[in-house]
Amino acid sequence: MRRLAAIGAAGDAGEVAVPAAHGADCAQGRSPSPCRLIDICAAWDTGVFLSAADWEGAPSGVARRRLNEAERLSSVREAELERLEAARPRWPGSGERDPVLRMARLQPPPWVHAVLLLCFLGLGGAIQIPMDPSIQNELSQPPTITKQSVKDHIVDPRDNILIECEAKGNPAPSFHWTRNSRFFNVAKDPRVSMRRRSGTLVIDFRSGGRPEEYEGEYQCFARNKFGTALSNRIRLQVSKSPLWPKESLDPVVVQEGAPLTLQCNPPPGLPSPVIFWMSSSMEPITQDKRVSQGHNGDLYFSNVMVQDMQTDYSCNARFHFTHTIQQKNPFTLKVLTNHPYNDSSLRNHPDMYSARGVAERTPSFMYPQGTVSSQMVLRGTDLLLECIASGVPTPDIAWYKKGGDLPSDKAKFENFNKALRITNVSEEDSGEYFCLASNKMGSIRHTISVRVKAAPYWLDEPKNLILAPGEDGRLVCRASGNPKPTVQWMVNGEPLQSAPPNPNREVAGDTIIFRDTQISSRAVYQCNTSNEHGYLLANAFVSVLDVPPRMLSPRNQLIRVILYNRTRLDCPFFGSPIPTLRWFKNGQGSNLDGGNYHVYENGSLEIKMIRKEDQGIYTCVATNILGKAENQVRLEVKDPTRIYRMPEDQIVKRGTTVQLECRVKHDPSLKLTVSWLKDDEPLYIGNRMKKEDDSLTIFGVAERDQGSYTCFASTELDQDLAKAYLTVLADQTTPTNRLAALPKGRPDRPRDLELTDLAERSVRLTWIPGDDNNSPITDYVVQFEEDQFQPGVWHDHSKFPGSVNSAVLRLSPYVNYQFRVIAVNEVGSSHPSLPSERYRTSGAPPESNPGDVRGEGTRKNNMEITWTPMNATSAFGPNLRYIVKWRRREARETWNNVTVWGSRYVVGQTPVYVPYEIRVQAENDFGKGPEPDTVIGYSGEDYPRAAPTDVKIRVLNSTAISLQWNRVYSDTVQGQLREYRAYYWRESSLLKNLWVSQKRQQASFPGDRLRGVVSRLFPYSNYKLEMVVVNGRGDGPRTETKEFTTPEGVPSAPRRFRVRQPNLEIINLEWDHPEHPNGILIGYSLRYMAFNGTKVGKQIVENFSPNQTKFTVQRADPVSRYRFTLSARTQVGSGEAVTEESPAPPNEATPTAAPDEQSIWNVTVLPNSKWANVTWKHNFGPGTDFVVEYIDSNHTKKTVPVKAQAQPIQLTDLYPGMTYTLRVYSRDNEGISSTTITFMTSTAYTNNQADIATQGWFIGLMCAIALLVLILLIVCFIKRSRGGKYPVREKKDVPLGPEDPKEEDGSFDYSDEDNKPLQGSQTSLDGTIKQQESDDSLVDYGEGGEGQFNEDGSFIGQYTVKKDKEETEGNESSEATSPVNAIYSLA
Repeated sequence: MRRLAAIGAAGDAGEVAVPAAHGADCAQGRSPSPCRLIDICAAWDTGVFLSAADWEGAPSGVARRRLNEAERLSSVREAELERLEAARPRWPGSGERDPVLRMARLQPPPWVHAVLLLCFLGLGGAIQIPMDPSIQNELSQPPTITKQSVKDHIVDPRDNILIECEAKGNPAPSFHWTRNSRFFNVAKDPRVSMRRRSGTLVIDFRSGGRPEEYEGEYQCFARNKFGTALSNRIRLQVSKSPLWPKESLDPVVVQEGAPLTLQCNPPPGLPSPVIFWMSSSMEPITQDKRVSQGHNGDLYFSNVMVQDMQTDYSCNARFHFTHTIQQKNPFTLKVLTNHPYNDSSLRNHPDMYSARGVAERTPSFMYPQGTVSSQMVLRGTDLLLECIASGVPTPDIAWYKKGGDLPSDKAKFENFNKALRITNVSEEDSGEYFCLASNKMGSIRHTISVRVKAAPYWLDEPKNLILAPGEDGRLVCRASGNPKPTVQWMVNGEPLQSAPPNPNREVAGDTIIFRDTQISSRAVYQCNTSNEHGYLLANAFVSVLDVPPRMLSPRNQLIRVILYNRTRLDCPFFGSPIPTLRWFKNGQGSNLDGGNYHVYENGSLEIKMIRKEDQGIYTCVATNILGKAENQVRLEVKDPTRIYRMPEDQIVKRGTTVQLECRVKHDPSLKLTVSWLKDDEPLYIGNRMKKEDDSLTIFGVAERDQGSYTCFASTELDQDLAKAYLTVLADQTTPTNRLAALPKGRPDRPRDLELTDLAERSVRLTWIPGDDNNSPITDYVVQFEEDQFQPGVWHDHSKFPGSVNSAVLRLSPYVNYQFRVIAVNEVGSSHPSLPSERYRTSGAPPESNPGDVRGEGTRKNNMEITWTPMNATSAFGPNLRYIVKWRRREARETWNNVTVWGSRYVVGQTPVYVPYEIRVQAENDFGKGPEPDTVIGYSGEDYPRAAPTDVKIRVLNSTAISLQWNRVYSDTVQGQLREYRAYYWRESSLLKNLWVSQKRQQASFPGDRLRGVVSRLFPYSNYKLEMVVVNGRGDGPRTETKEFTTPEGVPSAPRRFRVRQPNLEIINLEWDHPEHPNGILIGYSLRYMAFNGTKVGKQIVENFSPNQTKFTVQRADPVSRYRFTLSARTQVGSGEAVTEESPAPPNEATPTAAPDEQSIWNVTVLPNSKWANVTWKHNFGPGTDFVVEYIDSNHTKKTVPVKAQAQPIQLTDLYPGMTYTLRVYSRDNEGISSTTITFMTSTAYTNNQADIATQGWFIGLMCAIALLVLILLIVCFIKRSRGGKYPVREKKDVPLGPEDPKEEDGSFDYSDEDNKPLQGSQTSLDGTIKQQESDDSLVDYGEGGEGQFNEDGSFIGQYTVKKDKEETEGNESSEATSPVNAIYSLA
C-alpha cells in the first residue's frame, strides 16, 4: 500500500510519481478492474504494465466472469443463460474493460511482478508463474508453448538443423516429437539431440550425414501431469540452389523497332532465387519504360533500338541461403537497321524513331497474352498485377479498377507503371482490374479478374481459462476464411471424440462449455481450424485455482503526503474466488466510504483532499470463502513548501553588489534544500558569490552576471521556485525603459487561493499573483469545476482586471464548486493555479427549463423528443429530472406526460407525420421549474408513395439540360417534402472506343419546384435519367428511365503540356490529347510570342492536325523567353487553353522591386569556368555584413563572409561544368536571406559561345580543304595508273594484313577470317568489315605512317620529297616528286 501523487509545485505532492495521463482514470474508477488476484491501478501505479497492444485482448473482471458463464450459442439455451446471469452473485471489485495505461517511471518492487503475473492469470492472458517462491510452490500450471519454429522451416544445408520448441508449466513439462505423424525417437539417432530443459531439436552434421534425409513434418508435444500442449506442424525443408543447365546461345537477330523477350528460365530453387540482369562484364542493364524486367525474370524490350547492341545480356540468379549468384550464358543481339548508329541523331532529334526510320505501331501486350486473364490471391498477402506492352513509340501503362477507384492507401505502381502492387489484400480488393497501354497510334487494354481467397484467420482465438472451483466457463475458437474453415477440437493432443467422457463439458460447434469445474478438470485443449489454403492451431488450458486471500504489498508502510493534495491508497491482493476489500481507519468499526473518502471497485481508497485530521493508520481487509488477509499503512500529512519572499527584478551598475532574497516556509520534519539556477542552468557559486539560507549575494557585478536567477526550494515530497531577472548596466548608461530591455514571458501562475465571505449565492476568492515576467498582467480568468455532472472539466466563470487579486463570485444553487485562476499578459496565459478547496451551495427549484426542445420521428411510427440537458450551474438541486408532455396538435387531446432523467424520450405508435405540441419542464428535489414553452414537433415520416409524372427533358447546350415535371399530391409524400431529385449517369460516349465512368450522379431541386437545370454534363455523350421525390425518410419510387444525348462541345485542355529547351536555338513542345475530347477533334491551335521583361513580341499562331502532338520552335534570339498557349479544337470551337513559358536562364534571378522590410534581392551570378562574380541588392543599413553560401552538385557546402559594401565578390574555387545553388543572407540574422538561385560554370573549353561547326568561315575552310584533298587524290590515282610509285621516308610498322588475336576468355570476334581489316578500317553496324576499294593505302604516302583522316574529314598526313631512290620494278620511274608537284605538272 502507498499513496500516489505528482511531485512538485503542481500540488500532487507525495513519494511516488504517477503519469498524469491516467491519474484521473484511476481516480474515477475507470482504470482496468482488478482481477481476482490483483488491483490493476496498484500494479500500474507501481510502474509495471504491458503495452496497450498486449492488453487489447485481455478480458477484465466482468468480461472474464461473463466468459466463465455457461453460455451456449443455440437459441434454446439463451433464456437459461440470462437466468444464470441474473442469479449469479457479483463479486466486489469487478469493472468493465478499459484501455491500459502508459508505463510509469519508477522501478517496481519484486512483489509487483508476482502480482501482475497473477493478474494476467486471472485475465485469461499469457500465464507465468510468479517468482515469489511462496507463490511459485503453491500454483500449478498446465504446459504452454512459448516458442516454436515457423510452419515452413527452410534450413541451410551447410549448418546444423535447429527446430525450436519451448514451453513453460508447473511442474516443468517434458517433451517428445513426431515426424510425419509417427513417434520420433530422438535417443536412437546419434546426430539428433534435445536441448536441456527444452524441446528444441539439434541435428548435428559435423560428423557427416545428408540433411535431406531429415526433411519432413515435425510436431512437438509438451506434457506435465495437468495436460499436453502441441506446437504447429513444422515442415522442414533443406534449401536448394541448383546449377544453371549448360546451353549454347546463338546471337538473337531482331529488326530495329520490333519487340523482344529474353527468357531467363532460372533453375528452381528453395526458396526461389532473386533474378536480375547484367552484362557479361557485370555492368547492370539500364531499365526504363522501354526495357524492363518482368516479375517472372524475363527481360522485355517494348521495341528494340540499335543502341541495344552495345552490350550483351546475362540473367543472374541470387540464392538467399547459400549466398551464391549463378550467371546464365549471355545473349548477344544483332539489330537489323536501315540507318547507321549515330549518337547525335538520337540525342538531338525530337523523335528518335522517325529519325531512324522505324515505323510506328499501335501497342500490343507481351505479357499477359490476350485481353482477359484471372488471378487468385490470398488475404493479407500482396497482389501483383503486371502488364508489359510493345509498340512504337513505347506505350504508357495506366491502371484502373472497374466500378471503383484503386485503393490509394495500399496501391503503388512499380516497374515504370507496368506493375500494380496492392499490399495487405482484403476481400474488398477483389474485382476486375484493367491496364491500358497507349501511345499516339492508339491504345489497348487487358482485363484481369482478381479473386481473393483466405487462409484461416482468427476472429476469436481461444484464451487460457482460469476458474475457481465450482465456476462455469467456456472456450471459444472462431475463425474465418475462404472457403470457410472447419474446426476440430482436441484435448491433450488427442481428438476430443476419443477422449474420456466428461459430464461437465459440452461441445457446441466452435465453443466448449464447462460447468461446475473442479480441480480435476485441468487440461490443455487444442483448436485446429483449416481449409485448403492453410491452418491455425491454438492451445488453451483450463486451470482451477483455490487460493485464500493474500496481501502482496509490504506491511506497515509509511506514506507521507502534502496537505490539500488528492491521494489514493492501494491495497494489492489476490485470491480465488475474488475477495472483497474493505477499509478502516484507526481501528474504527465502520467501513470508510463517502464524504472525503471514496472506495473504487478496484479496492483503492481515495482521499479527495488531504487535511490534518486525515493523518492516521489505515487498514485494508480482503475476504473470501477461504479466509481473510489484512494490511496496514500509516499516513502522515506534511505542510507544503512555499517561497513567501521571492527575489525581485533588479537593474544594477557594473561593479556594485546585489542581493537576491529567497525566504522559504516548509514542514520542519522534512529536509529543505535551496539551490540557484542562472538562465535555467545550475549556478556555480564562485569567489564573488555568497549563498545563504535565505539569499544570494553577488559582489562586483560584471556583465556576464546578467540573466535570470531562479531560487529552487525542494523537499523529498514537493518543491517551489521563484525567478528574477538581473540587468547589468555600464557606468555611462541610463535606462529609459527597464521593461523594454528585458525579455518578456508568460506570467507565473497565481498561488495560495483562499475562499472567504461564504454566502448562499456568493463567495470571495483571494489569490497571490505570480511574477509577470516583464510584461504586466492584464487580466485574471477565474475557472470552476464541479464534481457531479462533469467532474474534472473546468469552465470559465468570470474575468477580472490584472490590478485586483480578490473578487466576489456569484454562485448557483447546489453546486460543489472548486476554483482556479489563470493570469494573462500580452505574451500569453499562465499555467492554472492549484485548485482551491471545495464549497457547496444550498439547493433551490430550477429557474429555467432545458433548451433546444425538438420532436422528430426516427421511425415511421414514433416521435423522439430531445432537448439539451441542463448543466450543473442550472440544476439547482439533486435528482434533476424532466417532465415531458405531448399531445396531437389538431385533435387538442389531453396532455400525456412522463418523467425522464436523461435527455430524450420516444413516443411510440404514432400516425405517419402528424404535428404534436411538446413541453419539457425541469424539476429537482426542491421543486419544479417555470412553465415551459410549447414546441411543435412531428412524428416519423414514411417513404413517398409516388414519383413525379410527365418528366420532360430539353437540351440547353453541350453541358446542361432543362427538366420539367408535374408535382406529386401532398398525401403521397408522407412527410416533409425536402426536394425533387434527379439521378443521372453517363451511359456512353459518341466517340468510339472511349471508356466512360457510369457512376451515378444526382441533382437536387429543394422545395416544391416544377423545373430545374442539370449542368456539368459531358458533351457528346448518351445519358440516362430518373427522378424521385425525397422526404426526411428517403427516396420514393423512381420514374421510368429517360434517355438524352448531349451535343458536341469544346474539348478540355491538352494534357501534360511540356516545354523543353535543349539548346539556345530551338524549343521543343510536346503534349497529350485532352482527357475529355467532348467531340471529334479537328486540330490544335498554338499561340506564342517572345517577351523580355516588359517587352512583348508579335503573336504567332500555328494550327496542327488532331494527330500531331509535337512541335519545334526555332528561336529568333537566344535572350528572350517565350509564352505558349495551346488549345484543342472541335467543330464547336476551341476549348480550354493551357499556358506554359520557356525556362528562364539558370544563372539569373528574376529582378524584383525593393521590399519595405529588410531584405536581399536581385542576386546575379556571372560565372566562368573556375570563378563567378556575385552581386545583389539590399536595404540594410551601412556596415552590415553578409554571407554568401553556395553548394555544388556533390552537396558540398561552402560559405564566404562579405564585409559591408564589398560587392561584387568573386568565388574562385569553382569547378568547370559544375552546377551550384547559391544564396546570400545577413550575418547577424540568417533568417533574412535571398531566394536560392542555380548557376553552372562553363567547361574548360567554354560552350557558352556558339558551336564552331555552325560558323560560316569554318564551313568555308572545311570545304576548301576537302576540295584540295579531292584534287590530291585524283592526281595520285592518275600517277599510279601510269605505273609510277612515290618514294616515302619509311613504311608503316603495322603490316597490311595483321592477324586479329582472339580473346581466350570467350569473347566474340565478329570479323571474317578471310578478310582481316587494316588498322584504321571501319566496321559496319551489323559487325562486318567494309571491303576496301583498293589495296593501296594513303598511309604509304605519309611520313612515319601517321597520315590519317581527322573526324572532320580533313587529311592531316604530311607528304615529303625524297631525294633517295628506292628500288623499282622493271623500267618504271621512281621520280622523286610530291603530290603538290604533281598538280603543277598537270598544268
